Amino acid sequence: ASKVLGFTGGDNQGIVGLEVSYESLLKGLDGSILTMATAGGVEIRNGAEDRKEPIAGWNLTTTLDLNVMEYATQVANKLLEQKQAKTVEIIIMNPQNGEIYAMVNAPEFDLNHPYTLVNGKEGMSEKEKMTALNAMWRNLAVSDTYEPGSTFKVVTAAAALDKGVVKMTDTFSCPGYKVVEDRRIRCHKTTGHGAETFEQGIMNSCNPVFIDIGQRVGAEDFYGYFRQFGLMEKTGIDVPGEANIIMHKLENIGLVELATMSFGQSFQITPMQMAATVSSIINGGIRITPHFGIAIENQDGKVLKKLSWPKGKRVVRAETSETMRFLLEKVVSEGGGKKAYIEGYRIG
Repeated sequence: ASKVLGFTGGDNQGIVGLEVSYESLLKGLDGSILTMATAGGVEIRNGAEDRKEPIAGWNLTTTLDLNVMEYATQVANKLLEQKQAKTVEIIIMNPQNGEIYAMVNAPEFDLNHPYTLVNGKEGMSEKEKMTALNAMWRNLAVSDTYEPGSTFKVVTAAAALDKGVVKMTDTFSCPGYKVVEDRRIRCHKTTGHGAETFEQGIMNSCNPVFIDIGQRVGAEDFYGYFRQFGLMEKTGIDVPGEANIIMHKLENIGLVELATMSFGQSFQITPMQMAATVSSIINGGIRITPHFGIAIENQDGKVLKKLSWPKGKRVVRAETSETMRFLLEKVVSEGGGKKAYIEGYRIG
């Protein structure tokens, strides 16, 4: 969890991660000795002396689960190797309250040696080394944006259901593509899914179905749902450097932009924002704040302050949230997400 925990510099000041966010609580207070001296600065022997003892910093208890974290790190490192990926991010969070049990940013670095580059090259200049270090310390799950792609169909479906423009039994046709203005936008299944209901469209992750329901919602209301779901603001997570959404202006959203947005392309959000938004849609419809901090304790382990993370506003009706849970479970039990099925568990 190197990029989450962070580290301190030579002056004991937080530089990255939770060390920065909770600096004032972790740092403690320096001590001091006040003595009497002559005008020349020579200390007067046996003069009055006032001593102020240093106060140790407090401890932060976090939500991170060591077992979950270690397992997620192993998976991320395996993926780095198998997929020849530059980076792998994994977030594991409780959707009811925003507690983060694991956040992996592979490759991680050694917190005991934070200035040692993981992938350093010989003969780097100081400037190049500093740029490489900043990149190595960067928490990509929070600070970098990406096109969410098909995972964003969860948001589009929730918006359409909440607005009441689509029913489970509505039928659609997928010939393998959809023509929008002058564009031919393909489905991932190029031969098409044929006739399908909305429920089957979600199970099949069918682009033409989502283009259709995106058009039913309309650009203005779709943009409004972006605001309603909290996508236009930061999540408020308690680590520094959170990035904002990169989004079209409402007046620039034409039919083609609306079509591509409906299946998660032509805009960018952070992985953390995506996880928080999906959690809010499936937890009953309440926006949550992702966080790591639980409590502040003194050196003796006494809890001085429990950190509270209030739930936010309602983003969808409870009925919409219940329907979304049903539909997303169907994706795994009967649809295109069968590989995520684990016997004995209900998974969406």
